[in-house]
Amino acid sequence: MDVDGYLHRLGLSSLAGQAPSVPGLHALHTAHAERVPYECLEIWLGRPTTIDPADSTRRILAGRGGYCYHLNGAFSALLRALGYQVTRHVGGVQGNASTPAELSANHLVLTVTGLPAPEAPAGEWLVDLGMGDGLHGPLPLVAGEYQQGPFRYRLSPSDLEPGAWRFDHDPTGSFLGMDFRGAATEMSAFEAKHEHLSTSPESGFVRVATAARRDATGVDLIRTLVLTRIGTDPDRTELTTRTDYFTAMADVFGLTFTDTTPTERDALWSRLSTAHEKWLAQQPT
Repeated sequence: MDVDGYLHRLGLSSLAGQAPSVPGLHALHTAHAERVPYECLEIWLGRPTTIDPADSTRRILAGRGGYCYHLNGAFSALLRALGYQVTRHVGGVQGNASTPAELSANHLVLTVTGLPAPEAPAGEWLVDLGMGDGLHGPLPLVAGEYQQGPFRYRLSPSDLEPGAWRFDHDPTGSFLGMDFRGAATEMSAFEAKHEHLSTSPESGFVRVATAARRDATGVDLIRTLVLTRIGTDPDRTELTTRTDYFTAMADVFGLTFTDTTPTERDALWSRLSTAHEKWLAQQPT
């Protein structure tokens, strides 16, 4: 792994060679959330991805992001390279109350251990960059309620199985909550779900081109051609032109698409426009 390159991408070159610490973990997590976007645009560009953390790291160093398997997979590799004790877990995101909570492997979760602090006496932390409008920084893996910017979260033991945990999102969030197993797992546990999420017509990533960027005061979220700010200074903008879209992606999410060809960008804009027109036609008049 190009640790120096990864830290440079996060604006944290000063952490090179430093021993694991609670402040270091917070700095790494918040910088990653702010600088590396949650996004599924490789699907819309017609470029299949793997969930190999090495592949995900290369895309991040090239200026791209990804969703949970990519972001948490790469971040876990970075943390290990820096000496942190990090574990991968099978998780399941619950979209809304009409769908059951489950440990479906539609989400990769990380925990870090060995970093005791007053708020985490056992030294255990929930680390998750793959929930889009979720965490800005790590949470102590201790039952309770936590405030991060405008969002209030809750951690508690999960009802699904012994040793599992439940994360409840803020009511303004894009999903209801997430459960994850206490046991460690390998990346191979997510291969089947990644195939489904990246190819199935039923997948939200296939149906809606999404990107999100979390910061200290809220989240920027784009769904196809609608850009929304949730939190401080909320706003909603429809991106009606190609220039508007690619400018917003660069300015808000740091996605410049320099790794794509003009033909790929043309095809992406065409797909986005078609999907947005279809969405507009379905809105009540």
